[in-house]
Amino acid sequence: MVSMRKFFAALTPFYLLAALAVLITCGSEINEDVYPDKYFTGGARQEKDALTNLFELLSEEPEPGAARFSLVREIANEYKRINDYSRLINFLSGWVDEHPDDPFNTYYLFMTAYAYIEMDAAPVAALYFNLIVKNYPDLVVRGESIHLICLQQLINLEDKPSQKIWCYEELLSRFPEQGDKGVTWFMLAKTYEQVGGWNQAISAYTQFLRYYAAVVPGFPEAYTYAKQMVDFNNSAKDWTFEKLDVLVDTIKQNLDSGNIWRLWQYRARVNFFARSWAQADSDDSGMTEFNLSSFGNSGKLRYAANLSPGSNSNEAYLRTWGWSQFTPIWYFYFRKIYFPLDPDIHGRWEWAGVYYGERF
Repeated sequence: MVSMRKFFAALTPFYLLAALAVLITCGSEINEDVYPDKYFTGGARQEKDALTNLFELLSEEPEPGAARFSLVREIANEYKRINDYSRLINFLSGWVDEHPDDPFNTYYLFMTAYAYIEMDAAPVAALYFNLIVKNYPDLVVRGESIHLICLQQLINLEDKPSQKIWCYEELLSRFPEQGDKGVTWFMLAKTYEQVGGWNQAISAYTQFLRYYAAVVPGFPEAYTYAKQMVDFNNSAKDWTFEKLDVLVDTIKQNLDSGNIWRLWQYRARVNFFARSWAQADSDDSGMTEFNLSSFGNSGKLRYAANLSPGSNSNEAYLRTWGWSQFTPIWYFYFRKIYFPLDPDIHGRWEWAGVYYGERF
């Protein structure tokens, strides 16, 4: 994201500096017709003279163009230099009202929004950023799109998810080559989740998976999460159970029978994991070669009578033992399904994975 301070740091044209030098040398007096009271500053004489000279020059540029733009911008920059943001806002907003056809009004309103940020009035600045994008044509200044910067600012300033969604979609449709598209797709999906737009969220997560190398700030497991959501959405989901106790009883019956192949049929067909307790949740190493029957032995498989401590209304653990001599103890992990997109599946239970070794 471009720095707004650097964005405004444009050079004053040489002819403007020369004209200012002449006026200052002449020691011109304040002309109240050109320099109204509402733009008067209580600063030092030098500051008053500089502004007076700029307003004198501006009065001689009635037609839109580069010269008038440079003068308006320089007046605003002078207010900014002396930290008089109230008069900066007053001047620029008044200018836009009085010159609705000025082709540079987008830029002036953008400077106004920046002034409100400097005054710690971010909600007001957000109103201006929104106004600019929706009602004024884009301008490219020093290679930067004002609309692009406004959208980036709005994403940080807006609290309403619906407005954030609009900003993300505008970024993707209007500025596809700008920024990190992977991050934008993921945040769009997460925001759709907030408003219950699950179909749109799945669609956005699907797009995000194309950017597997994207690093999403605040979401270190973004790719794993998105892949699990998309894969689960595309699956049959026919391994789920309405109640946890029915699922656990089914698992115990198959452990009693020693029918490893049948037991294996009750696992989750997507996002199933088998890992040690020390492994990260996103570590799926070894899953492609994982075969439940290869870990069993000729002895009887056993299990605890009750679910392990730490089990709750959303997840549960069942301690089992009698597997291979290297990893004799396994904890079966059961999870309540979070999938509001399908009310018939949301809230059901699945056997989601296996943890090797004793739980600490």
